[in-house]
Amino acid sequence: MRSRGPKIWDISEPIEPATAPFPGDTPFSQEWVLRQDDGGSCNVSTIRMSVHVGTHTDAPLHFDLAGADIASVDLTLYCGRCRVVDVRGAGVPALIPAAAIDAALTDGAERILFRTRDRHDHTTFEPTFTAVGPDAARALVAAGIRLVGIDTPSMDHADSKELDGHHVLADGGVAILENLDLSRVAPGDYELIALPLRIVGGDSSPVRAILRELPTDTDRS
Repeated sequence: MRSRGPKIWDISEPIEPATAPFPGDTPFSQEWVLRQDDGGSCNVSTIRMSVHVGTHTDAPLHFDLAGADIASVDLTLYCGRCRVVDVRGAGVPALIPAAAIDAALTDGAERILFRTRDRHDHTTFEPTFTAVGPDAARALVAAGIRLVGIDTPSMDHADSKELDGHHVLADGGVAILENLDLSRVAPGDYELIALPLRIVGGDSSPVRAILRELPTDTDRS
């Protein structure tokens, strides 16, 4: 019997007018250029949105004028084995505790996705969201992590001007994913695929992020 293939989890936020942008960012909107129900030969639309709406990856250019644009990032960072971990923020405003980045969490992992909450609502911006922050970022870099993702809007707090967590990760060669929806994903190891668009001069890019179950010994036989 032919195998059904590995299970896939879509961990991307839906992009629609109701998707909450970061305050001050351009929300998603769609305009139809051609519609078949208006006599057009096909359906064609134009969209307008911040590149930080929904699930996205930040290029170093987002927080560093001398940083690489999104078209220049290393795509190997966005594909491969990853680990979903359930870690709750501590403090006010909440940060991932640096003490949580221990050997038990990072051993054998190159990519870490933080699940900081059980419920995910892409239509609401919560200003008190949990962030990674600089201390946990330094621990992740020291552990050799190549990509960090989180189910909240940013690696730093909403009111951060320095974006220290972003800088620490970028200086360590670590890719960033934000606004993941991990509410239906159990902690564990998976395969991640979350490629950015090749936007020349872009400071960020939306991604369609998915997880695939890893092959078992039975699958390999």
